[in-house]
Amino acid sequence: MANLLQVENLTKSFGVNSLFDDINFTINEGDKVGLIAKNGTGKSTLLSIIAGDDTPDDGKLIFKNDVTIGYLKQLPQFEPHLSVMDTCLIGDDDQSKAIRQYENALIEGNNEEMTKAIQAMDLASAWDYEERFKQILSQLKIDDFKQRISELSGGQIKRVALAKILISNPQFLILDEPTNHLDIDMIEWLEAYLSRSRMTILMVTHDRYFLDKICSKILELDQKSIYGYDGNYNYYLEKRAERIDAQNAAVEKARNLLRTEIEWMRRQPQARAHKAQYRIDAFYDLKERAQSRNDKGDVELNVKAGYIGKKIFVAHHVSKSFDGKVILNDFNYIFSRYEKLGIVGDNGVGKSTFIKLLLDRIQPDSGYFEIGETVKFGYYSQEGIHFDEGKKVIDAIRDVAEHIYFDEKHHYSASQFLQLFLFSPTDQQKLIEKLSGGEKRRLYLAMVLMSKPNFLILDEPTNDLDIQTLEILEDYLSKFSGCLIVISHDRFFMDRCVDHTFVFMGDGVIKDFPGNYSEYRAWKEAHEKEEATVQKQKAESKPAKPRNNNRDNSQKLTFKEKREFEELTESIERLTKEKEELFNLFNSGEQIDDVATKASRFEEVKDLLDEMELRWLELSEKNS
Repeated sequence: MANLLQVENLTKSFGVNSLFDDINFTINEGDKVGLIAKNGTGKSTLLSIIAGDDTPDDGKLIFKNDVTIGYLKQLPQFEPHLSVMDTCLIGDDDQSKAIRQYENALIEGNNEEMTKAIQAMDLASAWDYEERFKQILSQLKIDDFKQRISELSGGQIKRVALAKILISNPQFLILDEPTNHLDIDMIEWLEAYLSRSRMTILMVTHDRYFLDKICSKILELDQKSIYGYDGNYNYYLEKRAERIDAQNAAVEKARNLLRTEIEWMRRQPQARAHKAQYRIDAFYDLKERAQSRNDKGDVELNVKAGYIGKKIFVAHHVSKSFDGKVILNDFNYIFSRYEKLGIVGDNGVGKSTFIKLLLDRIQPDSGYFEIGETVKFGYYSQEGIHFDEGKKVIDAIRDVAEHIYFDEKHHYSASQFLQLFLFSPTDQQKLIEKLSGGEKRRLYLAMVLMSKPNFLILDEPTNDLDIQTLEILEDYLSKFSGCLIVISHDRFFMDRCVDHTFVFMGDGVIKDFPGNYSEYRAWKEAHEKEEATVQKQKAESKPAKPRNNNRDNSQKLTFKEKREFEELTESIERLTKEKEELFNLFNSGEQIDDVATKASRFEEVKDLLDEMELRWLELSEKNS
């Protein structure tokens, strides 16, 4: 398979901080590659360099000729005054330019410009482009195409950026955390879309199910070097452990040899000038290798929960609505001691609102929550925490406490506590403003846990956290001797951490399922399949209708509706024929008289057909 990208001796540093040094790798056409690394080690920087938004200090990128690249940034930005549709049509690709030219020609009504625009649409095969991006936007729950970017949330902007890139169908797709701000249904749709796609993909994501389902190759950026694994995420985990064991064995061997070489170097230092220079050079190389021991990230987070009594919280007839949208409707629930609850549902159904009601940050319309006296909440929110960016990491923790005591056996200095969250002594001296987004989230998590909560509430904790941190957090939560509520779109994280699930269905309906998300999904699919089978059996066993039955006449078409149905059938047939004739005319390449009028009529016919076909379907269902 042909090379799409060859990376040779790529090096990048920020000041004295070296991210990667002389890395080399190849991406072939059709590869679907996942890039894995700890936060702050250069994942997003490497993607940015490959996409052309940043430059390396040294090395080069060799792309296949004329390759088209689509790049989804972690925090995309668009002109705030533009609409969703206008934003999706901004671009240098032939289709976007053709549609803009066509839309402008329609507005101006200029025959000559319209002829050129139609030819451009033909050449770019852009006639169905608008419909396709509307379909993708709808799948990503963006339905108001005229809404301005300034009116969208950060998550909605990320979804618009994702739709814009997918519709452009680049040969090489670069994705930085594509699942952030997507609900589970959207993630599963995107998962299926990318799995079917022939695009070459390079992605950074913390979603391990997503990574495992899509990627056939893993690149790991570790200690300034890059390692390649030809397999999915599970294969990578197995082979990475083998690599680290082999490296550590080599380091241990180097350390043993180093002891002998140190004795040799110390012997008669005044005669060192006469020692073999090659052996002296080899000594310093050996010393460096002996200090390079790696680990598998097996950090144990021994942060104990405070004591929690038997009474946790009771919800009494809680109801809440916003602008007529029902979030909770007469909700009653008794939360048990040591319960671990997961919450899933579409964006906007009220998951975060539920948490804020429980925490007394917003008030219910009716009803109340009764909270146990021993409950001490720890809340990790989507909004995060606002740090003093000019402070060092260690100082942010020391401002809260110099020493963190959990019990007689578990107490830490501020520096020791930060090391539990993968902040090395060097990292602790960094200014917070220099941290990556994921490192700030990790620091925020540390500050939540240092308060010794016995009831943890985590609202989208997986956004921006690297996989290594997630694994540590998952291990901690599995042993957490308190209560837990998790809102997350990360299916792997939910499956490991919760024992039952609230499914927010919308309109105030909450389904309590006794299992994790994957178990709920399997039950739902089996239930839907069973329902479909029952409905099919009912339809097959239904007796034939007599010609003159005595059905309720209210279910039949009225005389007026029958006439309307017949007229719609004729009109749809006529307009479909007219649409096909106009389409064929535009594609014929012939000289067209009054082209602006015909183009305007083409748009009018499309809109009329949409309206008529919808009404025809309504009447046909009533007529069946």
